[in-house]
This record gives sequence, structure tokens and C-alpha cells, in this order.
Amino acid sequence: MTLSVTGAPPRPARPRPAAGDRRDRARLALIALACGLVLVALLALGTGPLGLSPWRVLEVLRAGPQASVSADSLVIWQIRLPRLLLGLAVGAGLATSGALMQGLFRNPLADPGLIGVSAGAALAAIATIVLGTAVLSLPEALLQIYALPLAAFGGALVNTLLLYAIATRRGQTSVATLLLGGIAIGAAAGALSGLLIYKANDTQLRDFTFWSMGGLGGATWGTMAVCGLATLSVVVAAPFFARGMNAVTLGEAQAYHLGVDVQRLKRRVIVLVALSTGAAVAASGMIGFVGLVVPHLLRLVIGPDHRGLLPASALLGALLLVLADMVARSVVAPAELPIGIVTAAVGAPFFLWLLLRRRGGIGG
Repeated sequence: MTLSVTGAPPRPARPRPAAGDRRDRARLALIALACGLVLVALLALGTGPLGLSPWRVLEVLRAGPQASVSADSLVIWQIRLPRLLLGLAVGAGLATSGALMQGLFRNPLADPGLIGVSAGAALAAIATIVLGTAVLSLPEALLQIYALPLAAFGGALVNTLLLYAIATRRGQTSVATLLLGGIAIGAAAGALSGLLIYKANDTQLRDFTFWSMGGLGGATWGTMAVCGLATLSVVVAAPFFARGMNAVTLGEAQAYHLGVDVQRLKRRVIVLVALSTGAAVAASGMIGFVGLVVPHLLRLVIGPDHRGLLPASALLGALLLVLADMVARSVVAPAELPIGIVTAAVGAPFFLWLLLRRRGGIGG
């Protein structure tokens, strides 16, 4: 036994925690994100032309929607609260979809838009805007409230089912074919959207332009309920696939030997991504980079374990989208900046940084 300089035996070295074991950090991150989300939500409800303190917001919420007909109560219950809840649902859905996609493709550059969900929703939306009033004789109010979200969701679902049929052969789904097929179908949907835009009049073109840039300005209790139910079902279901997603990150062969039905996992993840992203795009238009940025940021902090990554992605995605909406409402007040511009302004530089950081691995 070796002795130290003082003659005393050295103390036994403390065992170091496993490098990949960040469960404590993940728990702290979840608690911090939940608290931050509550604080940001209160600030969002008080932000706008009619500024309200957090204490006044809590007072109005505690009183209920029928307790008062004051301006504060009407603004919060009829305008800001449905907008806030829709932002929470859209942000959580897009971020959860991004985490699922990145785990499935085993690539942090993956994004829900890669499988053509957003392109299909956009094509269905522009078709509804251009053809709805002329061919279907739909009133404009009915078109905006019901037809447009349903069409966008249907377009996203059809594109995803078509892509899955292309990528699946003899019960086996090729992730590479899924990715390349998504790019091809997205390009075709973009070409058809361009053709419809060419035929649109000025009013229809303006409607689609604002829809394509994304925004929560059209939030109602109805759209919030539809999007919220779809997103909630995905956010609740996603953690049940965490074990399988962790195994898939090691490789499909290793996941199979660990007892994971990889093909069934792929099918279910694709359905979840289509449901979540389709509902978000239908309710708020095209909002990019949330599904790319959020999971990667969290992976740097809490690690790749999907048991913590998936719920944390939902919380951080909701928080960031509400923050982006606050910025969009404040930068050019009293006008409103499309929220897609805000997320792109933050997400595009981050994507370039991530691409340059991984350039050696991508370029070979």
C-alpha cells in the first residue's frame, strides 16, 4: 500500500458517475423549464397594447371569464389566453416532433419538414384558399375557421401516408428512402403550390403569404382545442417510446437484438410526427426551426436519453414559441410581425453553426 507524503494512506477515489448518466440534470432541467414556462405565460398574458402586471393577470384568471366584463377580462379571456394556449400547443408539438425525428434518423440535423409534412399542409392550404371560394362557394369566415385547418391537416396526413408507402417494402421501412422521398414529395408539393399561387388573385395571395409565414393571430378557442388535443395526445404518447428510441440510436440491428420491434416503432413515430406537425401547421401556418433547434439544445445539456429529452423538448418548445410570439407582438407594435420570421431569424444562424460544427462528419 502506497503512503502519501504525510504517511497516511490515501483516501479511496470517489467513483465517478457514468458519462451518459444525466438523469439528475434532466430532472432539474424539467423543473426549471416548467417554472420558466409558468413565468413566461404570465408575462405573455400581460404583454400587448393593454399592458397588465402579472398580479393583475392572476386576479383576472382567478375571477373567471364570467366574473367581469372589464377590458382586462375581455382581452385576456377572448384574445390572449387562446393565443397563449395555441402557442404552447404548437411549440410543444413541433419540438416533440423534432426530437422524435432526430432520434429516428439518428441525426441532429433532421427536422419534421424533411418528411414532407409541412409541404403537404401548405399545398392543401393554398388549394383551399384559391379554390374554396370559387369552386366550393365557401363563405370566407367558414373558410378561415374550419376549412383551412382541416385541409392543412389532411394534406399533411396524405403526404405522410404516401411517403410511408413509398419507403416501405415487404414490411421494412427504409429511413434513407423516407428521407429522400420526403425531399422529392416536398419539391413536388412546392411546385403544385407555386402553380396555384400563380392562379391566385391578390386577396388570396395575401392570405396565403401571411399563413405561410406563420402566426398565432388567428387563435380561437376552437382552433386551440383541436390543435391542443392533437398535440397533447402526441406529447403524452411520445415518452412511452423513449426506450425504443434510445435503442435505435445505437443502430437498428442492435435495437432488434435488444428486443425492440424497429418497424413498428418507425410506423408509430411517423404517425405521431404527422399528427403533431400537421395539427401545428394547420393551426398556425409554417413555423420553422423549432423542431430543429430545441432538441439539439437540450441534447447538449441533458444528454441523448429520450426519457428526459422528449418531455423537456415539449416544455422548451412551448416556452420558446411563446417568447417568439411576445417578440413578434412587440418589435413593430402596434403592428404584428409574423412569428415565422422570428423563429427563422434565430434558427437559421443556429442551423449554420450546427452544420459547420458537424462539417467534418457530413462531408467525410
